[in-house]
Amino acid sequence: MKFQSSLAAMALAGWLVVGLAAAGRPSNPFFALSNGAKDPAHATPESQVAMLKELGYQGISCSGAETTPEMFAALDRHGLKMFTVYLGLSLDPDKPAIDPALAQVLPWLKGRDTILWLYIRSTKLKPSDPAGDARAVELIGQVADQAAAQDLRVALYPHVWFWLERVEDAVRLAKKADRKNVGVTFNLCHWLIKDGPEGAPQRLQLARPHLMVVTINGTNRDVTQKNREGWIQTLDRGTFDVAGFLRTLREVGFTGPVGLQCWSIKGDAHENLRHSMAAWQKMHN
Repeated sequence: MKFQSSLAAMALAGWLVVGLAAAGRPSNPFFALSNGAKDPAHATPESQVAMLKELGYQGISCSGAETTPEMFAALDRHGLKMFTVYLGLSLDPDKPAIDPALAQVLPWLKGRDTILWLYIRSTKLKPSDPAGDARAVELIGQVADQAAAQDLRVALYPHVWFWLERVEDAVRLAKKADRKNVGVTFNLCHWLIKDGPEGAPQRLQLARPHLMVVTINGTNRDVTQKNREGWIQTLDRGTFDVAGFLRTLREVGFTGPVGLQCWSIKGDAHENLRHSMAAWQKMHN
């Protein structure tokens, strides 16, 4: 009798899991960018990773310079993941074309399913100028080849004011690069300040065939490049409907990782991350 009851309970649990999936509940891994995990009390990789683990984050994103053996050791101790590493390309002939940190971090990343986040800058070309496409595709291909040798993927990172500024630029370049391990990132804060609050479903549909990573944060609906008040906040603050954005993300079928952008947020890192985690969980209930 107890065995039958256990079977019934297991069956019910299975149906609940299926039902939640059918209802569109998220399965996206949630990680924090390193710019939100640092303050005087969390100055070391160990303290940062331990805090993320305590609060329920599944990992971190770091810049190339922050991607150190100490960080990997802390992640391994706490069972967390290095989701992305932030690296740059330059289209200017008088600057290093590929971030020198790439050669250093690649051997450490093998087998970790980490994504290389590539931003692209130029002081010679205006943002989104297709005159830079040929050189950009050449450099992306070089990085993609090195990444493929370590079983890694590359996601182009649109950043307002950079040459690679809009998600449309990232999609255009990903198509031209035509590499299996090259895709794009959708950054909520950079899209919003560049293009305004309308049109997220269309942009996400455009990006979806190539979409590898998404970043979110609390923000105000009316931010512009001239008025950046409230541009990046903890996830529980701001007038922009982030929960609605996440619903749209689920509707387009994206189940990949979502990162928490924290650039320029002041105050206690633990409290900020705790508030953002609470908001993330609430958005999915």
